[in-house]
Amino acid sequence: MKNCNTSWHRIVTGALATLAISGTAFGQSADSLIDKLVDKGILTVKEANELREQADQDFNRVYSVKSGMPDWVTALKINGDFRARFDNIFIPNKQLAPGVAASTDRMRFRYRLRAGITAVLHDNFEVGLRLTSAEPYGAFGGDPISGNASYKDNGSKKFVFLDLAYAKWTALNNPDWKLELAVGKMENPLVFSDLVFDGDYTPEGYSLQLTRHLNEKHSLGFTAGFFPLDEITAAAHDPMLLAGQLRLDSHWSEKISSSLGLAGLLLGGSDNLGNGAVANVRGGNTRDAAGNLVHDFTPLVADASFTYLLDKFPLHDGPFPIKVMGDYLHNFSVGNRNIGWSAGFQLGKAGKRGSWQIGYNYKQLEADAWYEEFGDSDTGAFYGAIPASWAAGAASGYVPGTNLRGHVIRLAYSPFDSTTITASYYHFDTIKDYPSLAPASKNDGLAGRLIVDIMWKF
Repeated sequence: MKNCNTSWHRIVTGALATLAISGTAFGQSADSLIDKLVDKGILTVKEANELREQADQDFNRVYSVKSGMPDWVTALKINGDFRARFDNIFIPNKQLAPGVAASTDRMRFRYRLRAGITAVLHDNFEVGLRLTSAEPYGAFGGDPISGNASYKDNGSKKFVFLDLAYAKWTALNNPDWKLELAVGKMENPLVFSDLVFDGDYTPEGYSLQLTRHLNEKHSLGFTAGFFPLDEITAAAHDPMLLAGQLRLDSHWSEKISSSLGLAGLLLGGSDNLGNGAVANVRGGNTRDAAGNLVHDFTPLVADASFTYLLDKFPLHDGPFPIKVMGDYLHNFSVGNRNIGWSAGFQLGKAGKRGSWQIGYNYKQLEADAWYEEFGDSDTGAFYGAIPASWAAGAASGYVPGTNLRGHVIRLAYSPFDSTTITASYYHFDTIKDYPSLAPASKNDGLAGRLIVDIMWKF
């Protein structure tokens, strides 16, 4: 019997070596073959584990030879997504008053492409980069919070920018603790809604993420970030963002989970974030005549969510989550117009074949509650005229940023695992009007926006 097992061991080792050389779905194929031999009693569990370890070593050796990578590179991962977008902005009050230019609706066809490579190294290191499409903004590069590019200029060649360039070290990872350190241009390690950061924003600097698993149901996380926003040769104090966030994630049962967060943010050197320093393409903050920010930003941000998971729901493939969430922001550096908050719900979750979701969110972000260049790029309102100190510089138009309140309704459906179709409607108004620039009326800032996306991920 021992000789028989030895023969099978040699046969399986040869088969695994062949799989390693082919490099196609090696992990799944090897595990499947070993599991079947264990089920049939040909291999013991101990022998199976030894084979898995040997197979991994063989694969890493063959992979290193075939790819030309150093032997400390254990894997290369390629991922990304492509999103096609229809974007329609429409203004109810197209003619505000005599002498004020009429506004027109705007319809755009756009796309976003992101493609990245991640190298996994020995000793728990990871190095990654990602490229993205985006609209260029002079000498500043691409839009910091949007990867969209419009179909325009007679099919001109489009721009590609560096979206991620980072190194990460998982210094600690056990059942009780996890510690990750990152440097470079990275995915945002802070967990916020788009009231605070647009999902496309990728900060540059340093981050620390420490997680303590309190027990099987609860984990407490702390995230710290130091993110320079600009480097100014003639300035002693460059603008930068300091952040600290605590988060308690709880899984009370198989059906009930919750998340609570509390964060402090400090935007230092904001007086050096004028129109000529960084890509200021949004509006809402109070600025002086030269375009410099008048106020500092030191907000405290609290957020909470509660999720109940149904086993099934009509016309939805898989478990069906019901989620309610909200957040609150208070900028203590300003005496007024310093509050932001949002509240909403989501039913279902798209992303897998046959799944869908519907959601609603109300959002209010006062003019100086937060820096206008960080929040959601899709949320905006109409201004009959724009202050000269704003970077936009146009006579009138649709402006994302702060000084907004309104509603977001979103529907999404995934016909395939790789594909999700989303329709979002935004209905927003200005909180503060500018009567010195345009006649004030009840709805002079009202704007609607319909966005329809089809996204393929790979």
